[in-house]
Amino acid sequence: MNTHSSPKGLAGLNKPDIVITLMLVAAAIALPFFIDSRYVLGQIVLALFYATIASQWNLLFGFAGVFSLAQMAIFAFGGYATAMICFYFGWNVWAALVPAALGAVAFSLVVGLACLRLTGVYVALLTLAIAQTMYLLIVTDTECFVMVGSTCRQFTGGAVGFARFGDFGTRAAFKAQWLVGNYAIVAVLFAITMAFTYAIVKSPMGLAFRALKDNPGYAVARGVNRFQAQLLVFGISAFFTGLAGGVYAAHFQAIGPGILSMSQLMFIIAITVVGGVGTFWGPLVGTIVLVAADEVMREAGEFRTLGLGIIIAVSIVLMPKGLVGRLGDLMGWLRRRHAAPVRGKLAESPAPAGE
Repeated sequence: MNTHSSPKGLAGLNKPDIVITLMLVAAAIALPFFIDSRYVLGQIVLALFYATIASQWNLLFGFAGVFSLAQMAIFAFGGYATAMICFYFGWNVWAALVPAALGAVAFSLVVGLACLRLTGVYVALLTLAIAQTMYLLIVTDTECFVMVGSTCRQFTGGAVGFARFGDFGTRAAFKAQWLVGNYAIVAVLFAITMAFTYAIVKSPMGLAFRALKDNPGYAVARGVNRFQAQLLVFGISAFFTGLAGGVYAAHFQAIGPGILSMSQLMFIIAITVVGGVGTFWGPLVGTIVLVAADEVMREAGEFRTLGLGIIIAVSIVLMPKGLVGRLGDLMGWLRRRHAAPVRGKLAESPAPAGE
């Protein structure tokens, strides 16, 4: 973006982003004081998880052009790794989060090495196959790995998964208000993820990612190593996705193979598409819209999925750039309309004497 047309504020943020960020921070701090319902606050926590995952899939696909369908597999890897470290080694949840996230990075790099020499739909198919293989390996794990009392436990937890392996300590510290403590943890995770994503997108590294997405031939000709750059964005995205998976497991004190369901993956993709693929605020806006719509249609039974499908289809047809992209187009149109009379007056003003 041209710095003359977009004045920069502190830390390189442009003014609209500063205003939006400050508003979101104020809203996040005030939220627990205005919401008494534990159910509503729990849904907001779940929405923050969705927004975090969607922001990283948006970084991967929207900015770097890597159409991976392994995002929920990486999320599940972080959650399972956190649970297994706590369960088998007796670690505290806080100590397990970063090693689990690094494990998710290692897993993503293996996936990347396997598929990033491919392009387009072939990457999507291979990553989807890897995610489905992971799901099948978990649910078909029936061999006894360790005895817990009189109960035989599988290495991956099998179809049951893991439960009660530890938590953040908020239940002991805040008693009945433990959910507010967990909300604060998840909100901070989301804020850190978005801040780091913004720094990546606005950096020369982010420019290389966008160049590879928009014109890979030209980017490679200008010296951008496609394989290294896309492997790098795969790893960055995986760290925060895996970290979110660990926090998710600790928040619910459980993790199971259901997190790898196709419906979860499609919901994350729908969030990004509705909000705006390749826009910074798109995943957050898409999360707000779809989670709110899903909640409104909760009592609709079988028509709930149909209603969400209609919302997604209408969004794709009428707003191919998503809600944030449409808003950006509207703001650009208003600026041009406002600037047109000014240019007209300048053109009509008489030239200074002597010219």
